[in-house]
Amino acid sequence: MAESTPLAGKVAYVTGAASGLGRAFAEAMSDNGAHVVATDIDGAKLAAVADQLKARGGAVTAETLDVADLEALRKSILGAAHRHGRLDAVFANAGISAGPGPAVPAGEIARVSLPAWEKVVHVNLTSVMVTVQAAAEVMKTQKRGRIVVTASIGGMRSEPMTGYAYAATKAAICNLVRHAAIELAPHGVVVNAIAPGPFLTNIGNGRLNDPAVREAFARDVPQGRLAHTDEIQGLALLLASPASSFITGAVIPIDGGATAG
Repeated sequence: MAESTPLAGKVAYVTGAASGLGRAFAEAMSDNGAHVVATDIDGAKLAAVADQLKARGGAVTAETLDVADLEALRKSILGAAHRHGRLDAVFANAGISAGPGPAVPAGEIARVSLPAWEKVVHVNLTSVMVTVQAAAEVMKTQKRGRIVVTASIGGMRSEPMTGYAYAATKAAICNLVRHAAIELAPHGVVVNAIAPGPFLTNIGNGRLNDPAVREAFARDVPQGRLAHTDEIQGLALLLASPASSFITGAVIPIDGGATAG
């Protein structure tokens, strides 16, 4: 990779990198010169993504990882920093959904499953906290670093199409980012969240593959459509690069104008 690329010589760590937004983040980092440590619970899909990135000149280490295994997650992040001697950008991206929101009967609060709720909280919030915690441990010592968390506009406002557990965890993430940003700012570490609107991904067991569901989400977007995952890459690159040096504690929506009204 050419030395002129924005992230040449940097190391980026991405959770949930085998598909959706995580794959887009991994692509953006790799295509702009970073060595990407890409992790995902789906080892086969992750290997395919790594092969594709390597085929176009990227440096990628693929690691099968379930972020719900908090000790394995922590060891993976610290191990990546130890092997490469640095950790420049960490994307706490992996997340799950527990079904639809209160806009449909199946998503009403009376039907929220406690086991499903607890699983979403564990993956979407606790694993993110551990990811930020481990990244901060490395980056405070380095006196530099970028932490980027995947939030959601569903955590910034009421989102009837989004399930209770998903919305609650994404709202919590927004405040986690603000707290961490204040603590880590004196150490040269910036912490921000990307809050996507509806993107064409497979989250929620592929609910967005249903044209009726896509149409329902699109009605709430002034641009009248869902986004493609490559449309998040510019923002990801900004937040992982030196250009974001004075941006911290921000929760940045990327939603086709959905939160503008």
